[in-house]
Parts: sequence; structure tokens; C-alpha cells
Amino acid sequence: MRLVVGLGNPGAGYARNRHNIGFMAADEIVRRHAFSPWRGKFQAEIADGTVGGEKVIVMKPLTYMNLSGQAVGEAVRFYKILPKDVIVVYDEIELPPGKLRVKQGGGHAGHNGLRSLDQHIGKDYWRVRLGVGRPATKEQVANYVLHDFAKADEAWLEPLLASVAAHLPLLVKGNEGGFMNKVTLDIAPPPAPKPPRPAPVTSGPAGSGPATGAAPADADAGKNALQIALEKAKAKLSGPNGTESS
Repeated sequence: MRLVVGLGNPGAGYARNRHNIGFMAADEIVRRHAFSPWRGKFQAEIADGTVGGEKVIVMKPLTYMNLSGQAVGEAVRFYKILPKDVIVVYDEIELPPGKLRVKQGGGHAGHNGLRSLDQHIGKDYWRVRLGVGRPATKEQVANYVLHDFAKADEAWLEPLLASVAAHLPLLVKGNEGGFMNKVTLDIAPPPAPKPPRPAPVTSGPAGSGPATGAAPADADAGKNALQIALEKAKAKLSGPNGTESS
């Protein structure tokens, strides 16, 4: 069994905050894999289903971000789940918007949701870090993460959430590298089209313009006319026996 936890804050006022990207991912996973309806348990909303042939419970703690570990700790103890079988999805200001990283263990880096989880279940859980970017100064961080995504963010946000849900079976089966690779390929911008290659041009003698491998038809015509004119002039000057007339 796996426990997938999306971090965020409950309530409509927080629903579209950058801090709630974990909740958004949890909603998309439940929708994508046709989980059970959400129900209240462990100071959280939970839904269950099957992903990649394995039983998975998805959780959205309702204790607010700073106390997320309380709800997760209750579920871990009830289901007797090891921390290594817990996958936590959350916002990461140290990653550019739309980028993703996965790792097991580590520090909380000032993220209050992770700090609470560390206190209640230890540090050996898996972290799916979804980049939301960061403001210009440290003092703006709290205000930044508690504000809604901008309209322009939808261009990367929706594809990112859809890709995380679609490729979750890889992560559930322990293939975190494959999971990261698939999501990265899904959200990477398409390469810019290469400009068409110009046709090769070969220069002829100076002043003659591009060479085409054969003399232009009008040039041949000019040469023939000159030869004809010379022959006519020579004929007028020649006598009946081929000698010049006097």
C-alpha cells in the first residue's frame, strides 16, 4: 500500500494558491484514476483506489499546512505504513515554475509542511517537488506562496498536474527516474522549428552571375547571331571563287 499526500490549506480562499499545488495534484490523481469519492478521516480528506496494480490512498490534510504531519501521522500509524511508502507532493520555490524533482529523504528547507511531517513520521518519505518559482526577496515568500497562480501560469500548471497523475504508476512501482523523465518530456516546450536550408549557389566567372552548369539560352542566341553576321559580311566581300572582290 502507498499513501500519497498532497500538501495545502483547506478552504475556498486557498484553493488556487501556489502553496496548494499539492492539493491540486491530489485532486487530479483521484480524478484521473477514478478513485473513491473524498471522505473525512484522520483530520483529512482521503480517497482510495488502485494505481499500477497497487492499493493507493490519497490524502489532503485539513489541519492547515503547518500541522500537516498530525493528519499524516495518524494515517501512517493506522495503516502501519512505513515512511518509505509515503509520497508527499508539494510546492517548491527553489525550482522554476513547471519543473519537477523527486527524492527520498532530506531536509525541510524551511517548508512548514515538511517540518511538521518530519516531526511526526521522520524524514524517509518520498518528496515530489513541484516548482512554483520564487519572488525577488526572501521577505516576499510568504505573501507569494499564499497568492493565487497568475492566469499565465495555466499554460504550464495544467499540463504538469495532468502529467504527474498520468505517470504516477511509475513512481508507485519505485521507478522514480522514469517518472521524472516522463513528466519532464511532457511539459518541456517543443523545439523551435529549424529554418529551411537555402539552395546551394555556385558562382561563375566574375561578372557573369551564378553559374548553372550551362550557358544561358539567350547567350547562345547572341553568339549565333554574331557568327551569322560575320559570315554574311565575309560572303559579300568574297568573289565567286572565294577570293576577295576588288
